[in-house]
Amino acid sequence: MEHTYQYAWIIPFLPLPVTISIGLGLLLVPTATKNLRRIWAFFSVLLLSIAMVFSADLAIQQINRSFIYQYSWSWTINNTFSLEFGYLIDPLTSIMLILITTVGIMVLIYSDNYMSHDQGYLRFFAYMSFFNTSMLGLVTSSNLIQIYIFWELVGMCSYLLIGFWFTRPTAANACQKAFVTNRVGDFGLLLGILGLYWITGSFEFRDLFEILKNLIHNNEVNSLFASLCASLLFVGAVAKSAQFPLHVWLPDAMEGPTPISALIHAATMVAAGIFLVARLLPLFTVIPYIMNFISLIGIITVLLGTTLALAQRDIKRSLAYSTMSQLGYIMLAPGIGSYRAALFHLITHAYSKALLFLGSGSIIHSMEPIVGYSPEKSQNMILMGGLRRYVPITKTTFFLGTLSLCGMPPLACFWSKDEILNDTWLYSPIFAIIAWSTAGLTAFYMFRVYLLTFDGHLQVHFQNFSSTKNSSFYSISIWGKEVPKPLNVNLFLSTMNTNEKISFFSKNTYQIDRNGKNRIRYFSTQFRNKYTSMYPHESDNTMLFPMLVLVLFTLFIGFIGIPFDQGVIDLDILSKWLTPSINLLHSNSGDSLDWYEFVTNAIYSVTISFLGIFLAYIFYGSVYSSFQNLDLINSFVRIDSKRIFSDRIINGIYNWSYNRGYIDVFYGKVLSNTIRGLAELIDFFDRRVIDGITNGVGVVSFFVGEGIKSVGGGRISSYIFLYAFSVSICLIIYYFFSF
Repeated sequence: MEHTYQYAWIIPFLPLPVTISIGLGLLLVPTATKNLRRIWAFFSVLLLSIAMVFSADLAIQQINRSFIYQYSWSWTINNTFSLEFGYLIDPLTSIMLILITTVGIMVLIYSDNYMSHDQGYLRFFAYMSFFNTSMLGLVTSSNLIQIYIFWELVGMCSYLLIGFWFTRPTAANACQKAFVTNRVGDFGLLLGILGLYWITGSFEFRDLFEILKNLIHNNEVNSLFASLCASLLFVGAVAKSAQFPLHVWLPDAMEGPTPISALIHAATMVAAGIFLVARLLPLFTVIPYIMNFISLIGIITVLLGTTLALAQRDIKRSLAYSTMSQLGYIMLAPGIGSYRAALFHLITHAYSKALLFLGSGSIIHSMEPIVGYSPEKSQNMILMGGLRRYVPITKTTFFLGTLSLCGMPPLACFWSKDEILNDTWLYSPIFAIIAWSTAGLTAFYMFRVYLLTFDGHLQVHFQNFSSTKNSSFYSISIWGKEVPKPLNVNLFLSTMNTNEKISFFSKNTYQIDRNGKNRIRYFSTQFRNKYTSMYPHESDNTMLFPMLVLVLFTLFIGFIGIPFDQGVIDLDILSKWLTPSINLLHSNSGDSLDWYEFVTNAIYSVTISFLGIFLAYIFYGSVYSSFQNLDLINSFVRIDSKRIFSDRIINGIYNWSYNRGYIDVFYGKVLSNTIRGLAELIDFFDRRVIDGITNGVGVVSFFVGEGIKSVGGGRISSYIFLYAFSVSICLIIYYFFSF
């Protein structure tokens, strides 16, 4: 068994030959490389599959034997400094290896068809393979320096993939925004690493934890400085996992291809920050107040991500804010001491959200024939509705992913999210109320996405053909029929503004247009020819296969963490898997529950999720189309002719959500303008003061030289007279001042 572990270092490097081969092929024999481009996709999947098999074998050995293996070799050694590189295999590493390889394989298979018509097909697979190498290297790293190296490589790959379609100004701005925002976190991470090395003299995790624990226990280190170093480490995780306030890059990162969103921004790269917190949790637990800080950032991110997802019209950005919110749950869990629940939800959320992103890509593909190859239209949920009849498989998979994310039993996220919610009650009632409320809002906005996309009827007006089918309330609004005036449902209805100004941070804010006709854009397409028309269509089998596999994970992966001890049959595989880490952290999160206690706790979370789903159907469901009389509808929003929520409150909620909480506006108008103003002030000081002094000295020297030059006429008598005159003046001055 130890012999197997000795070759675990191969896992991160398995995808790398594809990147090298594509790069060399495009450089040396570009024509042949492009003609054989499908072969590179095959090898990408093959090599990552080998890494998955290897990772699965290591995970099985971890479950059966529950121990930690580390191997290191010296990179550089002198009298005062030693740097080692190596790899660490423990439960956390095993979980991340399985997660990265399985989701990565599904995304690569999906991408073969999704990117088949793209000119950058080979470049895409080269980037993806290099990203997989970087991410696998990060999770197997045995020290902080090695993590930082792969951390930066992951960030570089993210920059390249977000800006993959760099000819689009929005994509170019998005990758720059992601790069700059993550540089803030990476700089904090580097400072934290150097600070901890100054304290402990080691980069190795095991030595670092032991030394720091002893120093703090014996009061041999400044607790304030240690807390500062730990906080700087956490800043790196905040940026990478899109936690408040460094979350602003994630929604804009949706400008990249959809498979990138599924792999990097749902399942792997954004999980790197969670991985770092989990890896360093033994360090954080011994430093005062850091755990409270982690939990606070987590709960703020949960609330912010949930509210900002309520009114987004772009399907991928809605899922991006959902990812941000769920990562907030995962960050909250270790902050409150629930290590097991954090990793459990990391697993379940990754598969469910990857399924949803791949489903959104299938939806985008289905919309492109009728709206054109335009992200503003093909990703806009306003232009959808009634897609269920055209994309039944995508609809089913998307529905199951939505149910899972809403916490519906027995799907994957139900088991993990419910555990986090229950543990939150034990930590703080205030945090628990926020977490449970956002669970209901999660169900609301996720079913909003589902209903706006698949519910109702798709009514497309052609040049020589017009369809007049019944549709839902929202579909009627989309396709140009008037909304009944007595009904006021402005809440969360998205507007279209295709002329938005492109900027690094979103500077524009948008208000609800009270005139429904101005809010609705007429949408139409034309016949390709006299007899055929373009309708939405189901994706090819190459794209459907990964989605169906991820459905299986969504249905059954949650059963690995059922916290019940059934005597002979131990259902809680995850706790057994995490035994070394749980023992290390002295956590009780792996304790078994009885059925009665679990069901009692689950009733509340499922009830609030059902409430969110019910409200989504009230606002966006096809129930509206069945009402001939609007009195029943009005009863939902009026009591004795008085509105439950005034228009001002409704508009405020909408504007807050649609404008991203005005955080981008704040960064753009306050931080960016302040930095720009400071830069202009420094530039003025440099040009007018620093350069002015230098130039002034030069000018004075010039005139003085010219004056002295005119004095020197070459006559000895003039020189003697000037000398005598100067000496006389000096003597007179000395005489007067001497008294």
